Amino acid sequence: MTTTPATRPALRIGAQLHPQHCELADLRAAWREADALGVDSLWTWDHFIPQTGDPKGAHYECWSLLAAMAVETRQATIGSLVTCTAYRNPHLLADQARTVDLLSGGRLVLGVGAGWFEQEHQEYGYPFPGPGARIDAFEAAVTAIRDRLGRLNPPPVGPLPLLIGGGGEKRTLAAVARYADMWNWYGWNSEDPVAEFSWRSGLLDEWCERVGRDPREIARTVMIDVPQTGLAGDFAAAGATEIIVSVPGPFDLGPVRELLDLRDALAAK
Repeated sequence: MTTTPATRPALRIGAQLHPQHCELADLRAAWREADALGVDSLWTWDHFIPQTGDPKGAHYECWSLLAAMAVETRQATIGSLVTCTAYRNPHLLADQARTVDLLSGGRLVLGVGAGWFEQEHQEYGYPFPGPGARIDAFEAAVTAIRDRLGRLNPPPVGPLPLLIGGGGEKRTLAAVARYADMWNWYGWNSEDPVAEFSWRSGLLDEWCERVGRDPREIARTVMIDVPQTGLAGDFAAAGATEIIVSVPGPFDLGPVRELLDLRDALAAK
């Protein structure tokens, strides 16, 4: 799919606030401030131990945080970037997501992935099979989540879009094409992240064609680290519809403001 300025949707800007090496009060203050600034989305990750720094440092659980975020913010969509489906029964995860969606007034995005961090699987007693078995279990979980969401009473009040994270060429992008409303890519270790995003986005278009899906139905989101904010315009030109900057404590929101300025400048053109 070729995206032209005439057809490109307005760029959205989000912030992922690291739930590690911080006090809860500071994390809560940061998401309230970001919401007041006008971010389009707020995210946390679903891990059990810190991803950087001291592995025994402070860390907080994803869905407990999302419930708090739901009632302390007003404008931004909120979500998990991304929840590992291996950590929770998929029917329970659907119920958690529905409940947080209700608490937020319909602002939840359910971000899911197959999982990759072996150490936390081991520490919390979850099995860690090979990649093929993990993606098999992931696809079964996504099917179960979609089924359970259709049977819950009361249902979600918002659209509750499903986001799938990852860039696997064969299985992950095929799952995105079949099931997802949104796709997230994070190229933290890529030599040319914009080019790689564009290539993988093209592969997703091909998978959409194979499964009979209009690729325009799937929003393309990219997570970047703070040093990569200068690439945001290039990502947008390459077809990204949302840029999410990953912000560590002590939660300097300067990079978020920079991206909001870019969003507003593009909207004014």
